[in-house]
Amino acid sequence: MAIVRSMRRWNPLTLILGAVVCFGLFLFIFSPSKAASAAARLRQKAVASNPLSPPTSPFRKPSAKSNGQRTPPPVVHYHLNNLATSSTPIENQETVLILTPLARFYQEYWDNLLKLSYPHELISLGFIIPKNKEGNAATIALQAQITKTQSGAEKQRFASITILRQDFDPPLVSQNEAERHKLQAQKERRAAMSRARNSLLFTTLGPATAWVLWLDADIVETPASLVQDLASHDKSIIVPNCFQRYRDAKTGLMASRPYDFNSWQDSETAQALGRKMGRDEVIFEGYSEMPTYRTLMAMVAEKDGDKRREIPLDGVGGTALLVKAEVHRDGAMFPPFPFYHLLETEGFAKMARRLNYQAWGLPNYLVYHYNE
Repeated sequence: MAIVRSMRRWNPLTLILGAVVCFGLFLFIFSPSKAASAAARLRQKAVASNPLSPPTSPFRKPSAKSNGQRTPPPVVHYHLNNLATSSTPIENQETVLILTPLARFYQEYWDNLLKLSYPHELISLGFIIPKNKEGNAATIALQAQITKTQSGAEKQRFASITILRQDFDPPLVSQNEAERHKLQAQKERRAAMSRARNSLLFTTLGPATAWVLWLDADIVETPASLVQDLASHDKSIIVPNCFQRYRDAKTGLMASRPYDFNSWQDSETAQALGRKMGRDEVIFEGYSEMPTYRTLMAMVAEKDGDKRREIPLDGVGGTALLVKAEVHRDGAMFPPFPFYHLLETEGFAKMARRLNYQAWGLPNYLVYHYNE
């Protein structure tokens, strides 16, 4: 008895639909995600096409024409009125320039920098390092970490990185914490710090920079959301409280203490002291030899207090200082000379105030300084 086999005829429409489904599945599996594609487009858009482009744009040497000649430098128009700074910087793709004067390299600083959750493709880094033996060691260590990061996972790479070497000698031979905080060293040290900060700022600030975050090289612990947390207050100048972790000798347990005393509200005592000074004399905060009775932000921190609490400030520290780039563009810098008897970051706050920008502090939002 013959076996009857059912021969099914294939419909051409079925074959076409099957091919379309297979192609769609292939695209879904192998094409990059929307986030990755957006990041790649942003990186490509930010790439500079000429050595004269802003330092916050990574430069890639263009290929030569067929006749061996390179394309001429471009004429680029930047509309600064369109440059936004807002309380939602990630959603608005706002670029951040993180600037660090660096005399010593701490691995904990770099590890903390990598943990920042702000999109790294929106972050440019700038460093200025003294030209001495300690600075040479710091440069070598920094470059090793930069090479590792910038050749690693694309999500971790920063948009651009600039390293400057100071063109003047540092005033102090030792960067030991006790030596650099002596009162007699302050005027020369803080003036040199001002020069370093200004050199770094004026060299790296690009026309697309929305925010500048000053982050000291010995800040080793911050919330990963530091940038967006500070920016969410939408203030022209804002600074968190800087503390230091240490081991309590009595209890043997880890504790924390105030570290930075340069963020303060002025007092009549300090103003009266200034009126009696010569024009080249400077008031330094945090020294018993020079009591000012200012209200120090370091001393008004509340345990488990509201991290979003804001207070107006007359002086700021620079350990972790977020500034809208327009403040710097309008002329606020770090005076290396006595400015109303103030220097460096405290002088910057005073200069910004003269430009009608108010500084603010977050007494209950903490960052932590390295403990030597």
